[in-house]
Amino acid sequence: MKYYYSPGTSALAGHIALLEAGFEPELFQVDIMTRTIDRTGDYLAVNPKGYVPVLEIESGVPLTETVAILDWIDQHTAGHEGASGMERHRLLETLAFLSTEVQKPFAFSFFLSGDEAVAMLRSMVEERFVLIAGQMTERYLLGPRFSVADALLYVTLRWARMIEMPIPERMLAYIADVEARRTVQRALWEEGLN
Repeated sequence: MKYYYSPGTSALAGHIALLEAGFEPELFQVDIMTRTIDRTGDYLAVNPKGYVPVLEIESGVPLTETVAILDWIDQHTAGHEGASGMERHRLLETLAFLSTEVQKPFAFSFFLSGDEAVAMLRSMVEERFVLIAGQMTERYLLGPRFSVADALLYVTLRWARMIEMPIPERMLAYIADVEARRTVQRALWEEGLN
């Protein structure tokens, strides 16, 4: 299994989720600006879309898009029956929300110019964090067990801290809880982020 990532991007969520699931992927660092891989060359040969992450499963078939990768990991976690029925629908709902309503606007704000546009996107993300915090009633996003959705939420909260965005009090404790996980510490270390 191969995993293509760029440090600190949304690919960190998949990296964490793979470790949580008990996988030991071979890691390939991608320079997303030059679209090159740290040791093998042209990244566009792996993913013509040019961005990360990519999970190449044993069959050699690449899987792209964070939501699809996190869903695959959830369904293939050793010792865990992947979400099914309404639980899976809620997981996919949450992943889609995080991807489209938090991750994408946040990512765009890093690359846009113009104070007004950046402020509008970041304000939107702040509102989403408040909404999520208000809906969390248990230890993790979808209940008492850490899920692939928690990995993605954590990455976006990490970005918020990097730019000193206000984070709801409930989320500060959540971040500390997630960062105490051995798999999260390992993923951060392997990506050179610790």
